[in-house]
Amino acid sequence: MNRLGVMNRLCAMAGSALAAVTLAAPAAATPPGVEVETLSTNTVNGTQYIVTRITVAPGAGTGWHYHPGDVFGYISDGALTHYNTGAGDSGCAVDAVYSAGAPVKEGVGPGFVHNGRNEGTSPLVMEVVYVNPVGTPLSVEVPAPANCAVS
Repeated sequence: MNRLGVMNRLCAMAGSALAAVTLAAPAAATPPGVEVETLSTNTVNGTQYIVTRITVAPGAGTGWHYHPGDVFGYISDGALTHYNTGAGDSGCAVDAVYSAGAPVKEGVGPGFVHNGRNEGTSPLVMEVVYVNPVGTPLSVEVPAPANCAVS
């Protein structure tokens, strides 16, 4: 399936026909080496659907965070090394590496703290669909786990 087909499926999974307009990104701190472009946003019955393109430079990462709503993604280019908190807050571990063409589904809430990093030599590009109640942030930053060398 081509990239456009995958994005169409992600949008269908999100349950919304999204308007094809470029809008300003929601206010949030963006880590160095990470660019976020909002491709589309729509609100239906108190639920906000936001489609973004996230580009992560080699060696950069998203920082430790969790999502208060559903997140569906697709890796367009590069590879995403996905870290979680391992055994609670006492460390961190790689739980997956997603290569170009791979879908990604994030867990929801503070029990799913993670960090996405580009440990490759070329930019990582992801298309991401967020499904959140209106007024909810796309992500919530948290401190790095103790005994974790990954920032």
